[in-house]
Amino acid sequence: MSRKYKFRNPEAIYFATFATVNWIDVFTRPLYKDIVVDSLNYCIKEKGLVIYAWVIMSNHVHLVIEQREIPLEDILRDLKRHTSKAITKAIEENPQESRKEWMLWMFERAGKRNSHNSKYQFWQQHNQPIELSTQAFAIDNTIDYIHENPVRAGFVDRPENYPYSSAIDFAGGKGRVNIEPC
Repeated sequence: MSRKYKFRNPEAIYFATFATVNWIDVFTRPLYKDIVVDSLNYCIKEKGLVIYAWVIMSNHVHLVIEQREIPLEDILRDLKRHTSKAITKAIEENPQESRKEWMLWMFERAGKRNSHNSKYQFWQQHNQPIELSTQAFAIDNTIDYIHENPVRAGFVDRPENYPYSSAIDFAGGKGRVNIEPC
C-alpha cells in the first residue's frame, strides 16, 4: 500500500473511497449493496466506526468516517475482507446473475496477481483516505460530493431519492446505515 494512502491521524475525520477491481460494476443488484450496508452497520455497532456520510455506487463506495475504538485501517481491512467473501459467494449462488462467470473470472484473475489472496480479489488494495480539515466547509463539501454522485451518474434526480446513500438522512428521513450527525 502506498504511503500516501494511509490513515495518519487517528483523531481525524476521513474521506475514504474503495473500488472493485477493474472498476467492475458489481453493485447493480440490491443483494450485493445490502451486504455492504449490513457490514457497515456491523462495524458501527461492534468496531466503533463512525460514519457521517456514505454512498454505494455501481463499482465503488465513498465514506466520511472516523474511529472510536479500532484504527480505521483495521476496520476497513476487515470490512473489505468480509464483504469480498460474502459478495463473491452471493454472486456464485445467484441464479439470476447473468455476468456470474465473467465477474468471477475477473476476480480470480486479479486474485492470482496478489499473493495475499486465496482465490479472488474483489476490492482494489487501497482505500484512498483523505484527511478532512476540521473546517466545516471541507466536510460539508465532501458530503455534498458524495450525495451528488448518484445524481451525476443519472440514477436519480435528487440525492435523497437514492436508497444507498446517507442523503436521505440529511433530508430528514432515515437511511439504511446508522450515521451520526457532523
